[in-house]
Amino acid sequence: MKNQRNITVRAFKYLSPFIIYAGAFRAFTITGWQVWLPLAYAWVLVPLVELFLKPDTRNLSEAEEELAKKDRTYDILLYMAVPLQYAALGLFLYSMKYDEMSVFDITGRIYVMGLCCGIFGINAAHELGHRVNKYEQVMAKMLLLTTQYMHFFIEHNKGHHKRVATKEDPSSSRHNEWIYTFYFRSIIFGYLSAWNIANNEMRKKNRSVFSLRNEMIQFTFIQICFVIMIFLLVGWLVTLYYLAAAAIGILMLETVNYIEHYGLERKTLTDGKYERTMPEHSWNSDHVFGRLMLFELSRHSDHHYLASRKYQVLRHHENAPQMPTGYPGMMALSLIPPVWFAVMNKRIKKQN
Repeated sequence: MKNQRNITVRAFKYLSPFIIYAGAFRAFTITGWQVWLPLAYAWVLVPLVELFLKPDTRNLSEAEEELAKKDRTYDILLYMAVPLQYAALGLFLYSMKYDEMSVFDITGRIYVMGLCCGIFGINAAHELGHRVNKYEQVMAKMLLLTTQYMHFFIEHNKGHHKRVATKEDPSSSRHNEWIYTFYFRSIIFGYLSAWNIANNEMRKKNRSVFSLRNEMIQFTFIQICFVIMIFLLVGWLVTLYYLAAAAIGILMLETVNYIEHYGLERKTLTDGKYERTMPEHSWNSDHVFGRLMLFELSRHSDHHYLASRKYQVLRHHENAPQMPTGYPGMMALSLIPPVWFAVMNKRIKKQN
């Protein structure tokens, strides 16, 4: 019983990402410099703190892991993201239509909504999208809808996880590849890959690719209807604000994609197939604040090694390549390619 209580108490540390929501709700009701506080928290405070805190490489014991897997608190925390994301989006749209604001305020609110789209609209959806329960997958798609990136559900699970750390994967960045060129390659070819996967699934079932059972056709129709609904409710200008926020969320995801596998490649075996995905094919970070903020996404090596593992039980692997700081700081660093290359290329050499 004591161990169970300890595991449940530990679960509540994952309430910390919801600081972003608290900041977002406040940002959508005020004007001035305080609108930007959620962004300062995510992109200034957290990276600065992680520069001085040592990473925590401890793993749960087998007994603790079994208890954590069964503890529904971890799941409920994820589920909370769905109503909160829609509430944040609703407040954002309402405030953008009816509040009097400066360009400074408008820009701040768009970026804050984009932050919500990245952390919850895609990252929380990523965790839920790996679950086998249909209702959790539906929640994942609902979150992805708010960011206009529903195809991620298909491409990530059925494309990226199979081709990760290979030239065939649009979401795996290459050695010396600039992040700004990676954005175009990953977004465009990831989208086309999702269509290809969905169409092939239809062909395997002896159905037309134009069938309404084709998930990509479903997703496209749902997303268009969602944007039209927003347009009818708040007009074209606020719809553009929403699409800008969604784009920021998408770029956050692609920035994460960039740093997660930069310069790492799986070897080709004698039969022409790739070696199994191992912990050394993903960059890992055990820096605590970034782990909590992103629901343990930064323990990415274990996630790719065993994608079915829930976020609360992801492990540290000694042979996994380690980043010098947490994901938020590394995301910011990646936006300055010469500095990024200077830091990461040395680590790639050590890894090889």
